[in-house]
Amino acid sequence: MEKELSLDQVGMDTNISVRYLQALEAEDFSDFPGETYITGFLRNYGAYLDLDVNEILSLYRALKIQEQPVPMEQLLKPRSNLPKIFIILAVVIAILGAGGGAYYFLTRPREKEAAGPVARAAAEHVMDGNSLERRIFTGDSVLVQAAAGQYRLELVNLGEAVTIRTPASQVILDLSQEANVDMNGDGLANLRITVIDFVKNNPGMGVLLHFGITEPAAGSFVQEAAQDPAETVNTAVFTGSSVIFSSPNPYPFTLQTSFQGYCMFRWEILFERDRRDRNERHFQRSDVLDIQAQNGIRIWTSNAQAAKFQVIGGGRTVPLEIGAAGEVVVTDIRWVRNEDNRYSLVLARLETGS
Repeated sequence: MEKELSLDQVGMDTNISVRYLQALEAEDFSDFPGETYITGFLRNYGAYLDLDVNEILSLYRALKIQEQPVPMEQLLKPRSNLPKIFIILAVVIAILGAGGGAYYFLTRPREKEAAGPVARAAAEHVMDGNSLERRIFTGDSVLVQAAAGQYRLELVNLGEAVTIRTPASQVILDLSQEANVDMNGDGLANLRITVIDFVKNNPGMGVLLHFGITEPAAGSFVQEAAQDPAETVNTAVFTGSSVIFSSPNPYPFTLQTSFQGYCMFRWEILFERDRRDRNERHFQRSDVLDIQAQNGIRIWTSNAQAAKFQVIGGGRTVPLEIGAAGEVVVTDIRWVRNEDNRYSLVLARLETGS
């Protein structure tokens, strides 16, 4: 209420169902499928609201203890009125019984050890289209159908990080991290894996992963350009591209981002060796971010309508519309050289997902 957020908005930002959010607010934990879901949702919801997550979990555990009353028979247990002789006799009988039991245990024929708990059967998920978002558990696998063939990925460990075995290597990721994977060994990444929800050292909750095909289709924008940042490209071949500026020569520009709500936002400067590191932050309402670049910027946003974008350069300011509410968008803003040797600053979307 202090942040003026609706449960629908919180559910969209955190991927927690509204009915579970309502149950958390009402302290009604009977609707949850297990204890790990309760603590996991409390952790994610508390972090989203900028609360002390450890304090929230301590309050929850204290509440659970209070809800488990001491059995009445223990509170009303009468004192023993047996004479001391009966107490001594009972102790002697107990000692003799323990000795006889130990003798039997040591001399009896060994029986087969009891079978251990039945392990959870590993599941196999199939990605039919260009993306898949699914909560999976250790041992589960995902079959990815790409243009070059079918590939199998396996979740091998959930501990301090998420470990996924791919056809080329193992990928290790933490919460909100992503990795581009080359599945067919041609040197180009054709699958992006993103960790959406994950609690360290709690494999019972599994991990919510997003898989997205990144390989370009025929006539689409190729993500990695040649050595020349402004290589000759006809802007008509970009998928979902639009021209922001046109100029005889490229010039520095600024991407100004004004955040309207909670958003996880990443950006990377393109074609500048000293500034190629990826940046990642969580932003709140009223935050403003200015990114300066010479050649191009790649941005990733968890909610395309959580921010307003505009490009400033050459004495002009142009607003940008990059996607719909709740849409995950990856896009480039970069200079390209056309066939007529003029330059265009273009907005080119690389991948979207709801």
